[in-house]
Amino acid sequence: MFGWLQVVIVKPGDIAVMAFAFAAYARVICDPLAGLAISYDWIPLKSYAGLVVPAGQLLYAGGAVAVLTALNILGVREGKWTQNLLTLVKALGLLFIVGAALLSPAPSEVTAPDFTPLPPSLALIFVLFAFGGWNEIAYVAAEVKNPRRNMVRALVLGLLSVTVLYLLVNGAFLYSLGYRGIAASQAVAADSIAAAFPRRGGQIISALICLSALGAVSGLIFTGARVSYALGTGHRVFSVLGRWNARTGTPLRALLLQGILAIGLIVVLGSFVNTILYTAAAVYTFYLATSISVILLRRKEPRIDRPYRVTAYPLPTLVFSTVCAWLIYSSVSYAIAYKPVGLCISLGVFLLGIVLYRISSAR
Repeated sequence: MFGWLQVVIVKPGDIAVMAFAFAAYARVICDPLAGLAISYDWIPLKSYAGLVVPAGQLLYAGGAVAVLTALNILGVREGKWTQNLLTLVKALGLLFIVGAALLSPAPSEVTAPDFTPLPPSLALIFVLFAFGGWNEIAYVAAEVKNPRRNMVRALVLGLLSVTVLYLLVNGAFLYSLGYRGIAASQAVAADSIAAAFPRRGGQIISALICLSALGAVSGLIFTGARVSYALGTGHRVFSVLGRWNARTGTPLRALLLQGILAIGLIVVLGSFVNTILYTAAAVYTFYLATSISVILLRRKEPRIDRPYRVTAYPLPTLVFSTVCAWLIYSSVSYAIAYKPVGLCISLGVFLLGIVLYRISSAR
């Protein structure tokens, strides 16, 4: 079930979320150059039985997924080179944003629009999404040299780097715009450096955010396809995904399916927020299951070799499990009240996974 939900909900959803982030800022750069003025929202065609035409940002998001999927299909070397370059540019870009934002302190008075705040637990889901990807290294462990050493280093250094960058960037935004300025802004990053670079600031920052988002999309595509491949090698029902292309050295069919699903979610869900809420319950359900399994396995099989230790066990495991349960409850409650369609889709996918699992086990 973990593999099924990762393949159908979590990985395509994460890719779609970051593709939406890319699209929102790509429009700032590209639309004025092309003379476009396409709405961000869906355009209903009621005369055609409710059919819809996707807005401009959906085209940018879908195009980004298609291009980066193609680069990963070309081969591991090309995909790795693209990912390393985009990661470097992303880190440098974020540091530039921090420096530029600190050059323009917050104005004395800013009027924030009226808005209804999210519940704290739901808002925390969006905060934690900024740290998402810390566990992605596990999906490519088979391709990592000296995994016992390098897996731990990658996790620790990756989390520390993201935490430092996150605090620096958000601290710079608060210094530049203030709380009310952030609440009033539709493009926080661009507005935060407008005073320092009034003429080209918006386009510069938009380009950096585009590169940052593309780096995330590329990494998610790379690791996500390995999950689909692993599912294919372990279950006959999904065996079509468990084939490695000898010429390119990539899981070709897994990459293609993942790209199609991600683009499908972009079209169906239509926004950054909807997509995060669509994936949240599935993500934290398996985080919770994994953390509980740490406790259960240590009780059932206390003597097996465990190369990775849990510091201060079981406190971190219990805290993590409690937070996951809280986030699951919050996201499901909110979806029932405000986003029932997305919840129904997720539930349908989950039930279909149970059926496929039973079929696979019976064989």
